[in-house]
Amino acid sequence: MNDPSGTVAPVTDEEIFTGHEGGKLSVAATRPISSPRDLSIAYTPGVAKVSRAIAEDAAKAKRYTWADRLVVVVSDGTAVLGLGDIGASASLPVMEGKSVLFKTFGGLDSIPLVLDTTDVDEIVETLVRLRPSYGAVNLEDVSAPRCFELEDKLKEALDCPVMHDDQHGTAIVTLAALRGANLVLDRAIADQRVVISGAGAAGVACARILQEAGIGDVTVLDSRGVIHTGRDGLNPIKAHLAQTTNKAGIQGGLADALEGADVFLGLSGATIDETLLGRMAGGGIVFALSNPDPEVHPDVAARYASIVATGRSDFPNQINNVLAFPGVFRGALDSGARAITENMKLAAAEAIVSVAMDDLGPDRIVPSPLDPRVAPEVAAAVAKAAEADGVTA
Repeated sequence: MNDPSGTVAPVTDEEIFTGHEGGKLSVAATRPISSPRDLSIAYTPGVAKVSRAIAEDAAKAKRYTWADRLVVVVSDGTAVLGLGDIGASASLPVMEGKSVLFKTFGGLDSIPLVLDTTDVDEIVETLVRLRPSYGAVNLEDVSAPRCFELEDKLKEALDCPVMHDDQHGTAIVTLAALRGANLVLDRAIADQRVVISGAGAAGVACARILQEAGIGDVTVLDSRGVIHTGRDGLNPIKAHLAQTTNKAGIQGGLADALEGADVFLGLSGATIDETLLGRMAGGGIVFALSNPDPEVHPDVAARYASIVATGRSDFPNQINNVLAFPGVFRGALDSGARAITENMKLAAAEAIVSVAMDDLGPDRIVPSPLDPRVAPEVAAAVAKAAEADGVTA
């Protein structure tokens, strides 16, 4: 049970395992088969007419099969939640859960597809060969930096929407939350410097979308400290970050980066000394998004910041990817988009904020993940942006 405040009551192990027993998905028929006539229509001989029609005109598959509306949730199990590289089979409960969320919030059919390979080219080849069976690809829980190469190669190889949700779903909702926080505080994003702790999939994507949105500056840190142009041994992704972020030329560690910063964005999984938050500009914003343990407890962060958010459902201001991905994919598929563009992601963030506008506050900078208005608003905004970008069929 949940209390009236929306706080989630503790969940027992028995409830968890019972809730997953036998899996969380099933296939349901869209039309009943209760007579010989029904069988003749759904299967032989009637189905042969449909197959012949598609053989003559492949575009008819969009109307007469589910493929055009089907999302495959793809993982190799190398970066599952906070569990790390646990393999394809162990990742399957997570992918099933993602498919449940697609159906619940976006009204989209979805199937999990976990692959017993970590070779990028093998994954690409597999999805290319399976292309007639689905309409979009949601990459999930693929480790960095391989995830960047995989997404790029899939976008080049496939003529359908592809998005790595750990990157872009997180980035979209983070941008929406920052927009909401700034509306509450009456501040402009262009005047702010954000410190991102973590240069993995989510950290890199957040840096990019914040730059697209016009942030004043971004400073990104990995386990070795601030990423800057003077550092050796940077991989291509981090080298690009060094060239495009950190206008202030900061070097050193988190203490140096947080000096005078307006926003702290934690995506690293590491805990931080609360006193470092005291180095930030007054009335700052702290998004401690590591799960299940935020970089700093929100009650502690509130001593230093005006607005605090986490990725957890048992604290206010949950930054949850479910606010983004069902609507993003729904909008992309509704519009017949061949890709998901940067403008579509920005439009999704703005749509999320718009749903929360009526009652924005320090403890409500984004809507609840359960708000039924979110996915339709996001889908409509994404579809409109897709058409404006000229990526629709």
